[in-house]
Amino acid sequence: MAQGILRSIYHTNTIPNTKGTINRTPKLTAQPCLAILTISDSGTRGDRKDVSGDTISYLLAAAGFHEVDRTIVPDEIDLITPKLKEWSDYGEIDVVLTTGGTGLGPRDVTPEATRAVLDMEIPGITEAMRTITSKLTPYAMLSRSVSGVRSGCLIINLPGSPAGVKECIEVILPIIPHALEMIRGWRTHKPISQEKPVEQDRKSKTL
Repeated sequence: MAQGILRSIYHTNTIPNTKGTINRTPKLTAQPCLAILTISDSGTRGDRKDVSGDTISYLLAAAGFHEVDRTIVPDEIDLITPKLKEWSDYGEIDVVLTTGGTGLGPRDVTPEATRAVLDMEIPGITEAMRTITSKLTPYAMLSRSVSGVRSGCLIINLPGSPAGVKECIEVILPIIPHALEMIRGWRTHKPISQEKPVEQDRKSKTL
């Protein structure tokens, strides 16, 4: 598995996105770079060990990912969104995996915080996680996880339980390398939504 995940991800000098254009230093790495964000009030207070974050770290390291950052924040949109923006716009992180805050509780705001920063949502990833893991536990259908792309970075919400994290990673891990290859276009091409109206009109006339 690990050998199949290892890919060379080329970071170009400029990364366009719908929130603005960010300059980058070219970089070639043999491993996809990972950041882990645990969203938990109790974890932030130190009342609970971050077992789910540990599970992500262990499984992704075994699959050939290079962990470059990891932190815990409470269930607050105003604290989740800045961290997602920081990591995505930094340009050195290919994948951000979050854990926690995806359920139906009054403090579960991870999906809202994530959706607020995305340039593009990828509903198929989280649909697959819910569909496949619901065969193991019916509670999986209550997950509100979202996933998508910001600034050429893949962001995926995972459940808060270690078991749920493991089950969902088993679902998504095989498709992440191909997703990253597709997302490389964000770092080499300007999205249609950022083209000038004249350019878009010229393209439409030639179709």
